[in-house]
Amino acid sequence: MSYMDEFNFWLNDDYFDQATKDELLAIRNNEGEIEERFYKELEFGTGGLRGVIGAGTNRMNIYTVRKASQGLANYIIKANGQKKGIAIAYDSRFMSPEFADEAALCMAANGIKAYVFESLRPTPELSFALRTLGCISGIVITASHNPPEYNGYKVYWEDGAQITAPKDKEIIAEVKNVTDYHTVKTMDKQEAINAGLYQVIGKEIDDAYMVELKKQIIHPDVIKEVADDIKIVYTPLCGTGNKPVRRILSELGFKNVYVVPEQENPDPKFTTLDYPNPEDPKAFTYALKLAKEKNADIVLATDPDADRLGVYVK
Repeated sequence: MSYMDEFNFWLNDDYFDQATKDELLAIRNNEGEIEERFYKELEFGTGGLRGVIGAGTNRMNIYTVRKASQGLANYIIKANGQKKGIAIAYDSRFMSPEFADEAALCMAANGIKAYVFESLRPTPELSFALRTLGCISGIVITASHNPPEYNGYKVYWEDGAQITAPKDKEIIAEVKNVTDYHTVKTMDKQEAINAGLYQVIGKEIDDAYMVELKKQIIHPDVIKEVADDIKIVYTPLCGTGNKPVRRILSELGFKNVYVVPEQENPDPKFTTLDYPNPEDPKAFTYALKLAKEKNADIVLATDPDADRLGVYVK
């Protein structure tokens, strides 16, 4: 179909909800915008999906998330992994909880149990969770350090790592084979819960993750020597790192940890940031200001899904 045919299909087919249609009606006289949203499918690559949130085939929305999930579900079934289940986490971005649920309910409708975190969690904890639970795969809804209008969908395999060759190409092929939105399965959330196909996870995984993290400490004796005196400034950059990072630092005995208040809580707009990337020195503006006030020894910053760390040392 042409991009205009796709636009009209989304606008008129009963499969798509009214909110989606209203968004498309608002651009019906803007052919350039219609073309940009519908000239291609949002590409599912080795990093999964990543794109601007909105209605259209070239956007992140509940329908493109469902479609990707159906392709992944088909691959899991072919790998005889449906009994192992899948773990799902999400970050602080717009629509992240909703996209996580859409992925979970597609999996459930395909007979694959979904273990879904009760609230936002870091990507590394998702990797830990899927291995701990014995899942065949995992999904993280995140666009990492991209601007706030973006979201994404990253796929992990049973080893806890992102998909690699040859699985990446095989999963990509399965996603591309899903060409009809009407063939994508989903189900009611309460029905999925009642059927034992949707399970909320949280504290039990958090606690086990902290235990495992502490086993990875290379020089615990050094920590004991400096924990009372060293001053640490930390910023989660409005993402998922706040609670787990503060918890592990506290449990390791660090007494002087200062969190940047303007960036402490989840904020899908990333109001205080041009670009929430701890590799960018500008992301440290607030943290370095606080570090100067506190005479801190070290400054830490994690990106929105807390799988990337930036460090300043005095």
